[in-house]
Amino acid sequence: MSAGQNVRADARQTGVRVEEVLDRLAATGDREVCAAAEELVRVLMDFYGAGLARIVAGLGEAPLSRLLDDELVASLLALHDLHPEDVDARIARALASAREPVEALGFDEATGTLRLRSAPGGGCGCGSAEAGAGPSRAVEDALACFAPEVMTVEMAPAEAPAPVLLQIGTGPQTPAPAPAQTPARTL
Repeated sequence: MSAGQNVRADARQTGVRVEEVLDRLAATGDREVCAAAEELVRVLMDFYGAGLARIVAGLGEAPLSRLLDDELVASLLALHDLHPEDVDARIARALASAREPVEALGFDEATGTLRLRSAPGGGCGCGSAEAGAGPSRAVEDALACFAPEVMTVEMAPAEAPAPVLLQIGTGPQTPAPAPAQTPARTL
């Protein structure tokens, strides 16, 4: 592959492809072949991770920060535990890149579970987003790239909108009756 080729690499799709190949090898029943393939994946991951660590160290903080919005770069840095941002910052970056009105309620690092809620004012107001519906594909893909620690996303019900405050006052002022006009006197 030449450096000039435009290749769209997706972290999620690549991971799925690797798992599918390993599953096909496991399905052959040959344990040695399966073990060798898994070892090959580990060795390549270690090799590329070590090279990426040297690149990150050589770049320094300022040049690296310009690359953090790139989904592929961010996913590789996170995958090799080289991303300079903590998981909460990367989750926020992922949600911002998905451009969907959701807010993070919390991340449980022990289980890999992220709780989200539709943000106030999100959606069209037509009720098309059902309560308990899962996150969109865009949110899932962004999280896979920026925060691969997130294994599960739970959607909390959206908050009920604040009640509208109605101003109640006295009724409109009725005009005061016009002074009675006295009839003109004739002489």
